[in-house]
Amino acid sequence: MKQEIGMSPDEFLFRGEKKIDEVLIRLIDFDAHNLKEESLKKISDSFKYQNTDTITWLNIDGLHNHDLMEEIASGLNLDPIILAGVMNTHGRPTVKEYNNCIFVSLKMLSQNFDTDKINFENLSLIVTKSMLISFQERRGDVFEPVRDRLRNQKKRIRNGKTDYLLFALLDIVIDNYIYSISLLGDKIETLEEKILVDPGQEIIAEINSYKRELNFLRKNIKPAKEMVLGLLKLDSDFIDEVNHVHFKELQDNINQASDFLDSYREIVSDQLNIHHTTISSNLNDIMKFLTVFSVVFIPLTFIAGIYGTNFDFVPELHYKYSYFIMWAVIVVIAISMLIYFKKKKWL
Repeated sequence: MKQEIGMSPDEFLFRGEKKIDEVLIRLIDFDAHNLKEESLKKISDSFKYQNTDTITWLNIDGLHNHDLMEEIASGLNLDPIILAGVMNTHGRPTVKEYNNCIFVSLKMLSQNFDTDKINFENLSLIVTKSMLISFQERRGDVFEPVRDRLRNQKKRIRNGKTDYLLFALLDIVIDNYIYSISLLGDKIETLEEKILVDPGQEIIAEINSYKRELNFLRKNIKPAKEMVLGLLKLDSDFIDEVNHVHFKELQDNINQASDFLDSYREIVSDQLNIHHTTISSNLNDIMKFLTVFSVVFIPLTFIAGIYGTNFDFVPELHYKYSYFIMWAVIVVIAISMLIYFKKKKWL
């Protein structure tokens, strides 16, 4: 927005759409043997966990509370520019390392089966040695599988550190990329038969709709691919070398998502070409029929034009209702032709 031009990059200004009224703060503190899970009323209650031997996952739903962000920056000794970045939901996916943390930001997608649309929101992650803070725009259950793994004492995640928890969360995000693309791909693949059977305006509208959705996915997934590559190349003390294999897996998965995306974009382009070819072929058939029809009637019209039916003996001229019968025949022929054209889908 215009009023944001020239503002300091560490200004606590919410840039985005408010998607939740009250900020929800949830905390999970765990190690290999113990787990504590609670909802917090005050963010200050989480500050005591930053210097413990356990791993703490602090999840915050809602990004619009300026005072809360200032308190987090102060209480956890984080650079204000990081929290300012959290509040900017329009930011490009990025990964940056600071003195005491790693900051990761990307778009998170999830399928809404009620509206058959893809929900998207900005996800920010701050990783320190003992704490991971995740920021979401709205409350959701996207990360519930990770919470279940923690509750069910899965050894790898319970014995892991914040870098493995970071991998687990990003893995969920990228899996949702692949899932959203596959659902859209299933719809795209069913279009080809429809195009050949009924290449009407509804089909072209559907193709254009899928094309817009693919462009939307590409706009969000391609930058995330760059972010994952940057995370993999990061030589940081916050990521153990033993976990590099997991982040390499993230790269493989997002490359797969990107490849699927490019493949379906090509399919949609091919379907658009097939549609145009089918329409052109049908138009040629129509023109062939009308040409034959015209060739048959042009000589008849020519003969009628020369003689003008001006013969001495024309029985219909003296019939009382000839004029009205003529008009009835004209109207019936015109309507019949329109019905025929409509049935053949030429109109």
